[in-house]
Amino acid sequence: MDSNLLAEVRAWIEDDPDTKTAAELSALLDARDESALKKYFAGFLEFGTAGLRGPIGPGPSCMNQAVVGRTAAGLVKYMKERSLTSVVIGRDARHGSDIFEQISAEILSGAGLTVSVLPRPLPTPVLAFAVNELHADVGIMITASHNPGSDNGYKVYLGGVVDGVTYRGSQIITPADKQISAHIKSIESLKSIPRAKKWHILDENIVEKYVERTKVLAPRPGDLKIVYTAMHGVGTKTLQRVFHRAGFASLILVESQAQPDPDFPTLVFPNPEEAGALDQALETARTFDADLVIANDPDADRCSVAIKDRDLSWRALRGDEIGAILGEVMARSAKSGTLANSIVSSSVLSKIAARHNLNFEETLTGFKYIAKIPNLIFGYEEAIGFCVDSQTVNDKDGISAALLMAQIATDLSTEGKTLLDLLDEIWKTYDFHATEQISIRVNDLSTISNLMKKLRNNPLSDIAGFKLLAMDDLAIPTNSLPPTDGIRFTLEQNIRIIIRPSGTEPKIKCYIEVVNEEKSVALSLLEQLRPSLRELLS
Repeated sequence: MDSNLLAEVRAWIEDDPDTKTAAELSALLDARDESALKKYFAGFLEFGTAGLRGPIGPGPSCMNQAVVGRTAAGLVKYMKERSLTSVVIGRDARHGSDIFEQISAEILSGAGLTVSVLPRPLPTPVLAFAVNELHADVGIMITASHNPGSDNGYKVYLGGVVDGVTYRGSQIITPADKQISAHIKSIESLKSIPRAKKWHILDENIVEKYVERTKVLAPRPGDLKIVYTAMHGVGTKTLQRVFHRAGFASLILVESQAQPDPDFPTLVFPNPEEAGALDQALETARTFDADLVIANDPDADRCSVAIKDRDLSWRALRGDEIGAILGEVMARSAKSGTLANSIVSSSVLSKIAARHNLNFEETLTGFKYIAKIPNLIFGYEEAIGFCVDSQTVNDKDGISAALLMAQIATDLSTEGKTLLDLLDEIWKTYDFHATEQISIRVNDLSTISNLMKKLRNNPLSDIAGFKLLAMDDLAIPTNSLPPTDGIRFTLEQNIRIIIRPSGTEPKIKCYIEVVNEEKSVALSLLEQLRPSLRELLS
């Protein structure tokens, strides 16, 4: 066995505060299982699109007590360098979230910092809200969002202005992530880190304030029959309170998915975007002859919406369709401000902004970038992340987005219209924007890096017979955006394709947009692109 690996594993075992993960590594050492050990020691978890995220397991490449402890200790060093003194911590209901919260609170309070902890497992937007409401310097949310049940994660927020960046309760960006990572790597021993139990557990008042601030988004409640699923996550109680306080009729819950369950027993992947994820919600909608279906991912920071199509069958709206609806409605009532979306989202929002004389900004993928836009009226990502009230939550918020979509659907119903009618109006005004995401899950991350290298080193002349007009390597940007690993292709027929690695899961992602005055033409072009793109990705 490699001597350097052997020394690293032994040192990690010696410092591991969790006897279970230490024993797992010891067993692999005894079995001389170098392959498994290399997987667990493939580098310390890095901050990606949305914080640290990875499978629960032993070693520095997984989520465990040792990794969380070192992360908290590195964060302490970062905070003390900048005289940041207060932190608020939240968690979801995933496996390990409770102990990861406790370890973080012990280490942060042991460093003499003022530590507040949310009263129970709560949605990520409540944590983002609490950072600003409590004027905390730092926020920590322990969640893996929509990842599989075997994963967990660690999101870090900053309050106010730090190193010249206006965070105001949003997630860290470069260079903060790199600086915190450097401090984490400098931790020589967890056992030497002081701990204390001097944190304050917040009461329900913090949740009540979030509910009161959010309910105002829906001043004209109605009696639509709305089905809701939390996907075994933590959204049910908070979303119910918000809808009830706003005056809406009681939601029809998907009972089998209403309560938190870290095993996600009815779902392969607890992600509303995954095929089949909404099956039980749609079946419930058919049973109750509902008007609308709303789904949150497990930490409730993302929002999916399903509606009846023209043939009365149910279908989920694409993230770009929800973004177009919210963007158009919010732009109509705005006198000034900015609309923003990520580079992989539809270009329709830029046209909405122009028509309503509003500013528009495009950002890298990740809400941590959208949240930095000044005077943000509305921001979204095609991956069903929406910010409809940046003053309350300067991050994506699946609960406030759900409430506003319910209000829009209610308003339309009083006119004898539906969300589909509004979409038709939008496409008539701005042309039809057909968008689609193709995601390929991989077992070996080198597959992704090899594909990206191949695309860069062997430029394409066409895709599916459509001539390539331009290729932009987003790692070498020609605009004001920071570099990121991705490639953008511009083809004839108003076709745009972006290929990039996922920042949260082992996936390669491809984003397609086709714009045409005629819906049928755009959809036909999209159909022609799919087979070639799947072949290219595989």
